[in-house]
Amino acid sequence: MRPQASLDGILYPGIEPYETGELLVDGQRVSWEQSGNPDGKPVIFLHGGPGAGTSPWHRRFFDPERYRIVLMDQRGCGRSTPHVSEPDADLASNTTWHLVADIELLRTTLGIDTWQVFGGSWGSALALAYAQTHPAAVSELVLRGIFTLRDAELEWFYEGGAAAVFPDQWEGFVAPIPEGQRSHMIAAYSRLLADPDPAVHVPAAVAWTTWEASTLTLHPDPILVASMAEDARATAFARIENHYFVNRGWFTPGQLIDGTDAIRHIPAVIVQGRYDMCTPMMTAWDLHRAWPEAEFVVVDDAGHSASEPGIAAALRAATDRFAG
Repeated sequence: MRPQASLDGILYPGIEPYETGELLVDGQRVSWEQSGNPDGKPVIFLHGGPGAGTSPWHRRFFDPERYRIVLMDQRGCGRSTPHVSEPDADLASNTTWHLVADIELLRTTLGIDTWQVFGGSWGSALALAYAQTHPAAVSELVLRGIFTLRDAELEWFYEGGAAAVFPDQWEGFVAPIPEGQRSHMIAAYSRLLADPDPAVHVPAAVAWTTWEASTLTLHPDPILVASMAEDARATAFARIENHYFVNRGWFTPGQLIDGTDAIRHIPAVIVQGRYDMCTPMMTAWDLHRAWPEAEFVVVDDAGHSASEPGIAAALRAATDRFAG
């Protein structure tokens, strides 16, 4: 992703990792890194998408003097291999529960007893799934842009709800799909994205990713859109997202919100942009109502992206408070 220069003075300065490595699981090489203070408070950053990968600026949410910062590229994206942009990509071993197992394996591999879990967008769903599965491993949760893959959430963004706000961008999203197949956009895209021919799946992936990138921020950000719509990145992003959405994340309906009893005791902050089009506030509100013990922060002048100043400031405030 592009350098987040606009966040200078809000987030910490950029740093480099002091260690990198890979988990070897199910024929996958899952890339990870550590930065900050090796003796600091452990935190894992869970990126969005699924399929977006990590970026160097993600380290900047954490005080490098006080945090041992762990970033992991989830299966098939970022620096992890095999990359799902490959024509013959196999997603059979890429599910929520594979990722939950990878996170726990990474924790034990790094010799960490408990760690803070920080996740936004899809990363919030993965953080909730991990914490509800391994609550004893989680010291705190910092969640942003809440997404739980319920039907209403997916239908809002991918089946026409958000088109009421972005009709111009929606035209580009539906363009690759024949008119007779547009009543089920996620399913229609699944067929195109699974096609091994790059002449079929690459344009579909770029259209899928451009739609999402165009709606991430409160104000248009063409540099962000262009960076996300690069062919290989867009292909992995769109294929992995669509695969998860077709399967509703392998969750039962309402599972992550219904499962809050398992994590009610864990200190947590939920940060939500008021004008988030991708993961609208209805889901964060439902989570807040089910889990009132968690601090709920609404940023009134923001959309979805963690790069928006108000959201970035709220996330840094949460990590500073939890740094110990």
